[in-house]
Order: sequence, then structure tokens, then C-alpha cells
Amino acid sequence: MMYRGWGGGYGMGWGGGILMGLVCIVFIGLVICGIVMLARHGHITENHSPTNKTPIDIAKERYAKGEITKEQFDQIKKDLS
Repeated sequence: MMYRGWGGGYGMGWGGGILMGLVCIVFIGLVICGIVMLARHGHITENHSPTNKTPIDIAKERYAKGEITKEQFDQIKKDLS
């Protein structure tokens, strides 16, 4: 049997090896990208899940954040009581 060298025979040669390496890197990148997307999607779902907050709890949070004034907060409490 005759030896044909790196690129002229039966095998992948240098070009095939580089191509296989690039395919592996792209595949690993896609897997990592998919994991990150799933993690982000799960995080968003957790933040938007329904909670058992009462309207007073929500008003307290809004008042604490400065979204409403004390007068508005007192009026909300009065209206809900």
C-alpha cells in the first residue's frame, strides 16, 4: 500500500481536522447559548408568577418606592378598609 501524505490520500488531512474542530466549537457554543436562554426564560417566569399580595401590600410597596405620596397611600388604605 502506498502512503499518500497529509492531504492527498484517504483521510481528512489538515483541512478536515480544522473543520471538525470548528464544528465542535460551534456546537458547544450553541449548547451554552441554549442553556443561557433557558436560564433567562426561567428567571422571567419566576418574576411574573402570581403572588398572594393584598392590595394593601402593593400600596405599601409603591409608597416605599416613592411611587405614591403619603396622602395617596392613606386614601388607598381608607378606600380598601
